[in-house]
Amino acid sequence: MSTMNICGVELTGSDAVVCFLNLDRGQFSLPDCKVRKLSLPKNHTGEDLKQFQTTFAELMAENGVARVVIKERMQKGKFAGGAISFKLEATIQLLGGEGLEVRLASPAQIKSTLAANPLPIPFADTGLKAFQETAFIAAYVGHMAK
Repeated sequence: MSTMNICGVELTGSDAVVCFLNLDRGQFSLPDCKVRKLSLPKNHTGEDLKQFQTTFAELMAENGVARVVIKERMQKGKFAGGAISFKLEATIQLLGGEGLEVRLASPAQIKSTLAANPLPIPFADTGLKAFQETAFIAAYVGHMAK
């Protein structure tokens, strides 16, 4: 497949920050997308989780995404992810299967991939919002990691 569309995801609190990154014949491009993050209400129900999952799946389909790469959060310690972010991760992981691959990228994997394959342009030159940087890097690592 010559074109690969990846969505990088950073889960923070009750938000899934997304960034789409396409690679076509060795050239990266950032597709135009008005959606930068999807949120779950603070006092969410099972229905809210299903709605989040449906909305996320629709967004991936609309953007022709083949792979989702989620930046893995620590399970304990100072930088541990919150309970809600793990729920969001699970709803996204359950979408994996027919036509959509879902992967986790550990901080160590991200660091080693960036060391071997530095970003081709500074993040500031991408035109993305600052809060999308981690999602952008997750998408980039998704393209570079074999």
